[in-house]
Amino acid sequence: MSYVRVELQVDLELTEKQQQALQWIEKVFTSASQVEQLPPVEVSVTIVDNETIHNMNQEYRQVDRPTDVLSFPLWEPDEEWIVSEEEPEVPLGDIVISLPKAEEQAAEYGHSLDREIGFLATHGFLHLLGYDHETPEEETEMFAKQEEILKQTGLQR
Repeated sequence: MSYVRVELQVDLELTEKQQQALQWIEKVFTSASQVEQLPPVEVSVTIVDNETIHNMNQEYRQVDRPTDVLSFPLWEPDEEWIVSEEEPEVPLGDIVISLPKAEEQAAEYGHSLDREIGFLATHGFLHLLGYDHETPEEETEMFAKQEEILKQTGLQR
């Protein structure tokens, strides 16, 4: 059976609306794991402010600005996952999402914070699985997969 154990850390004070939006993270991960036919997996998600993600973007990507989402996979794209009796879930890696950036983008794109959080979580999750968007072909494949997962979750445009 496919499931995702989510370790969620929030480094901000949240409004009720923000708390509700974060509930979509586990939902989109569950849809993604079903679409990708994954074994049980574990993902760590940290919700931060723009300053924190800016510092991380600078440190890990040498990009001097805040971003919306960063992913830190534990596996190389072609590396075989190790599944063991002791650890029932395969740890995929870490995702960091900027909540202020998500709110800015939701307003900019004219959709809900729920959809933007779902989109960013899905995007980060797919990066953990080895998807990328460096070439037009990769972008087409990854973005189609994102929309499939969001549609299955009820967060389509």
